[in-house]
Amino acid sequence: MSDPMRPRAALRTAVVWDVLQDALERRVKATGRQALDVLDTGGGSGNFAVPLARLGHRVTVVDPSPNALFALERRAAEEGVADRVHGVQGDARGLFDVAERGGYDVVLCHGVLEYVDDPAEGVRNTVAALRPGGVLSLLAAGLGGAVLARALAGHFTEARQALGDPNGRWGEGDPVPRRFTAEQLTGLVRGAGLEVGAVHGVRVFSDLVPGVLVDTEPGAMEALLKLEAAAAELAAFHSVATQLHVLGEAGEAGEAAGA
Repeated sequence: MSDPMRPRAALRTAVVWDVLQDALERRVKATGRQALDVLDTGGGSGNFAVPLARLGHRVTVVDPSPNALFALERRAAEEGVADRVHGVQGDARGLFDVAERGGYDVVLCHGVLEYVDDPAEGVRNTVAALRPGGVLSLLAAGLGGAVLARALAGHFTEARQALGDPNGRWGEGDPVPRRFTAEQLTGLVRGAGLEVGAVHGVRVFSDLVPGVLVDTEPGAMEALLKLEAAAAELAAFHSVATQLHVLGEAGEAGEAAGA
């Protein structure tokens, strides 16, 4: 993997990062601009924003947490990309109070839809931030991964509860307000006027494999990364992934809803 993230963090981000890099390279070729304008909604402390800025892109991070934005500012300064990373406090619902409508080549919506009141509205807002031909990177919690994790932990009643719950929650103590299937996420993307470019399962195995095995077995980390990449595109594994990643693509003529 070409991104210089730490190995353990790479297990959680490798698939998304590789798909995103490919999409960025295609947009660079299509636009003829080496530096793209990227909007990272819910971007927190910059796990994606800072690496994107290191590639030369201009990144605006919108996040409701002042502490996360402070950490973002410090991290960007440490990495020498403070001039290419701009953090503003806000959320998906009031996105255009702090971000430009139709002003971005790429929009990241990672870990946001689980927490908004209206996921469809959240997706429409992110799509409305795209320029014609732009790309949406959507990452959200997967229903099947939670069901499998609860079952493997011996919490069978909670697993069944998550399976039948409209929001995919296993109980009142569940910290995640909402989970999705691949069909639900692609439906939201298409409903907002984008074409679905790709769907990937994320963290299909890495959350289930004991950390001590990955850390101590020679070559285990690299082998697990390769396994995750091989399974990510297979629809059979989307139903058991901890997260789901959907890449949406806007038409060049501004076909995206709200654009």
